[in-house]
Amino acid sequence: MNLNTDSNHKERVDGVGIYIHIPFCKQACFYCDFHFSTSLKKKDELIDALIVELELRKSEFENDTVATIYFGGGTPSLLSLEEIETILKAVYDNYSVIENPEITLEANPDDLSETKILELAKSNINRLSIGVQSFFEADLKLMNRAHNATEAKHCLELATQYFDNISVDLIYGIPGATHEQWQENIQTVLDFNIPHISSYALTVEPKTALATLIKKGKIEDVDEVHAEAQFHMLINQLKEAGFIHYELSNFSKPGYFSINNSAYWKGKKYIGIGPSAHSFSGESRSWNISNNSKYIQAIQLKTLPSEIEILSVNDKYNEYVMTGLRTIWGVSLETIVAVFGSDFKTYILAQADKYLNEELLYIEDNNLKVTTKGKFLSDGIASQLFKI
Repeated sequence: MNLNTDSNHKERVDGVGIYIHIPFCKQACFYCDFHFSTSLKKKDELIDALIVELELRKSEFENDTVATIYFGGGTPSLLSLEEIETILKAVYDNYSVIENPEITLEANPDDLSETKILELAKSNINRLSIGVQSFFEADLKLMNRAHNATEAKHCLELATQYFDNISVDLIYGIPGATHEQWQENIQTVLDFNIPHISSYALTVEPKTALATLIKKGKIEDVDEVHAEAQFHMLINQLKEAGFIHYELSNFSKPGYFSINNSAYWKGKKYIGIGPSAHSFSGESRSWNISNNSKYIQAIQLKTLPSEIEILSVNDKYNEYVMTGLRTIWGVSLETIVAVFGSDFKTYILAQADKYLNEELLYIEDNNLKVTTKGKFLSDGIASQLFKI
C-alpha cells in the first residue's frame, strides 16, 4: 500500500522553491558543519518564528508559484506531524502553491518508527530523504550517527510500504570502509527498490569534530584516491541498475529527479526560511544569521536577520558554470551568449581547451559537459572556468 504515490514524477522545474531549515539534531555527527543545535529548548519559539518569516517574505514571491517545499536541517523528522502541518499551513496561507507540489522531508532512520511513517504518509509530505549514510556499524560510529544499521534497514522496509518517492543518502570514502562494503551499501539500497540516491564523499570540514579527531590521530584521514575509486564504483553500479546520474551527487530512476534540487541547479528562484538558510532571487543571494536566539529575536521584531549580496555579471556567470557543469544538462553555450554575451563564450572555450584535450570536458549539442573521467574533479574544473 502506497498512500503517498505520485504517479506523475516529471522532471519539471517550473515555479519557485521554499526551503525550511529545521536547526535541531539529537546529536552532532562528527563530519557536519551545518547550523544546528542539540538543545530543543527553543523549538516552539523557532517554529513560531519560521511562520512569521514566511509571512514577512511573501511579497518576494507575489508573482510566482511555489512548486517545491523542502524541510531540511538539522533533522526535520524531529518535528511532530502537527508542527510540520502548522508550517505547511503558513506556506499555503501566504503563497500561491501548485496543485501537486513536491514536499520533501529530510529524516533520520531512528525517527522513522511505523507510527511516524504512517502519520507522514497521511500528510502532505510526498517525498522522504532518508539520511542512512552507511549500513555498517563501524561507519556509523565513526561518524557519530544517531541510528544503527538495523534501524536503517527497518525504516526503509517500512517507508517503502507507504511512500513511492524516497531518496537515500550514502557517504563514500569513509576511512576503513572497504570497496566490498561500499558495494554492499549501494546494493542494499537497490534491494529496497529506492528510486533516488544522493551520495557524497566524506569531507573533513574545518572546526568539525572529525577534523579534530583526525588531527589527534584518533581517526584515519580521508584518502582522496580511495574516495574517487568508490565514486566511480557508485557510477558504474547505479548505471547498471538503470539510474541516471543527473547531478554530481545525485542518481535517479527515470521520473524521480529531485524537482527541488533540479530547480537550484537550473538557476530557479528560492527562498530559505530559518536560521542559516540561503535564498536566491536571480539577482541576489541572501542568508539568515546562523544563531537560533538572534534569529528568533529579530523575527519577533518583524525584521529579517539576513545579509544580502547583489550578484555582478561575473558572479552570475560563475554561478551558472558551477551549477551547470555538475549536471547532465551541462553549460549551454547558447545561453552563455544570450545572457552574458559572445565574449563570455570566447572566454569559457579558451579556458576549457585544456580540459577538452584531456578528455575531462566535451561539447555535445552546443553544451559543455564533464566526462565520466572528469566528474570527480568537476568543481575544481568549474573554478578554472570562472571569470574573476
